[in-house]
Amino acid sequence: MAEEENYANPLLCFFHVLFKGAAIAFYILFSLFVDSFVIIFVVTVLLAALDFWVVKNVSGRKLVGLRWWNEINEQGESIWRFESLDQDSLARMNTKDSWLFWWTLYLNAAIWLALGIVSLIKFNIDYLLVVGVCLTLGIANIVGFTKCRKDAKKQVQNFASRTFASHVSSTLQSAFNAV
Repeated sequence: MAEEENYANPLLCFFHVLFKGAAIAFYILFSLFVDSFVIIFVVTVLLAALDFWVVKNVSGRKLVGLRWWNEINEQGESIWRFESLDQDSLARMNTKDSWLFWWTLYLNAAIWLALGIVSLIKFNIDYLLVVGVCLTLGIANIVGFTKCRKDAKKQVQNFASRTFASHVSSTLQSAFNAV
């Protein structure tokens, strides 16, 4: 009988979900019961910013072994930078942690998108600004981590290709030296 895998980082998983849920819950509940756009804007954006920071700098590293950032060079061009664990370490990452990381990242953006549609339908343009900020932060993490994951896979493929080419080259060289 197969043993069920547990979360390797349950506390971190909790906080990974907490800030997302807190921002969404605060936005929805206070929009229903309190008529203060400023409080809703400040607290919701603060919670979304905390979520952005935690995901980008902590949970991304610990739950999926990835980290990204963006720099602007002297010419004003945007440069994406990626870090990932080595392939062996990535292969050992906890699948439940990874699953939670990716699903909550996408689910968070989907919920904010739905809330944006509701704001449009209700003609709450002010609240659309809150949703726009939160959705932008969520999408930035989705784009950053997706690019980072693709870059990590590309590095593994390049390493495998170089290793294979080196092996073939040394095998051929040995064969010709023997003749």
